[in-house]
Amino acid sequence: MARLIIFSFFVSLGLHINSSFATTNFNVLSYGAKPNGATYSTKAFLDAWAAACGSTGSTMIYVPKGRYLLGSMVFKGACKSPDITIRIDGTLVAPGDYHILGQAANWLSFEGVVGISIVGGALDAKGSPLWACKAKGSNCPNGATTLSFTNSNNIKINGLLSLNSQMFHIVINGCQNVNVEGIKVIAAGDSPNTDGIHVQLSTNVVIMNSSIKTGDDCISIGPGTKNLWIEGVKCGPGHGISIGSLAKDMEEEGVQNVTVRRTIFANTQNGFRIKSWARPSNGFVERVRFMGAIMHNVQNPIVIDQHYCPHNLNCPNKVSGVKINDVIYQGIRGTSATPVAIKFDCSSKNPCSTIRLQNVNLTYSNQAAQSSCANVLGKTIGLVKPDGCL
Repeated sequence: MARLIIFSFFVSLGLHINSSFATTNFNVLSYGAKPNGATYSTKAFLDAWAAACGSTGSTMIYVPKGRYLLGSMVFKGACKSPDITIRIDGTLVAPGDYHILGQAANWLSFEGVVGISIVGGALDAKGSPLWACKAKGSNCPNGATTLSFTNSNNIKINGLLSLNSQMFHIVINGCQNVNVEGIKVIAAGDSPNTDGIHVQLSTNVVIMNSSIKTGDDCISIGPGTKNLWIEGVKCGPGHGISIGSLAKDMEEEGVQNVTVRRTIFANTQNGFRIKSWARPSNGFVERVRFMGAIMHNVQNPIVIDQHYCPHNLNCPNKVSGVKINDVIYQGIRGTSATPVAIKFDCSSKNPCSTIRLQNVNLTYSNQAAQSSCANVLGKTIGLVKPDGCL
């Protein structure tokens, strides 16, 4: 009986101790945020961040329904709080004048943080007037990335909508252990440089069950990306899922261990693309798996382009130093919008090696498509159409 009483005491004590670690909530309205979409709430959001960041326990910053006008903000670590959840039930709205954000690199930037989760919400960057400015070729600012994480660890982004970003929608740069799931990206198919998700210099990143409609790459994979898993992504309009562009610099980290599964591409410029500039570089691409994809009317379903030079302006016209090795394309079917469905245009100095096509069936206008190969070593397994390339 005595043991039972002592045990019960410790259980009750333990429950009491655990309850003291309950999440502390910080409502942005309590810090003066106005959900009317017209009054700046920038200071209120930064004050709520400072309070949550400075707390010792788990915290939540809560954004209720409404529209919140926000200028460029930087949320900096290191925080005392081990994990901060930002729960958004409303919409964060950028200023109508694109010049206000356009001079900043980022709209919402997280730097040096650990254990941040963004749940729900919409980010409306109002980028279309800036796109129109760029289309006219007039003197326009570059524009801001909507949401950026730099040098951060243990990040989760779940159920977020990014709308009409001025430039990139989401950037993961120099991070570890990032999970992105259930997001939607929406921008016009002709919006310039509006990559959906850009990953670089980052390790252990997962992107799952998301829909990306934009004017540039749905997902772009830059130098220094390692252990990237992409699954269940719908892409289109957009420029596909791209590794690169690489060889911008001579000294460049490689891309390795990338897996892409269960993707759908609809009316995109590319499906799976690896691209590098034709210039010297010590960069590389290795251990890439493109598996289980459906292509609907895709201009370049499978493409490696080591002579990348958009618009053919200021092309380096050298030879790419990037070494591409161990890339598998498996279980890919659908339709190409151009006669050449598979194009491997590799470096003459560093031919692509160990390239494998397995169970690929791509057609063009209800007829056989074509393939094109230069400087590539590999093999085909099972049914591969178009054939005759490797």
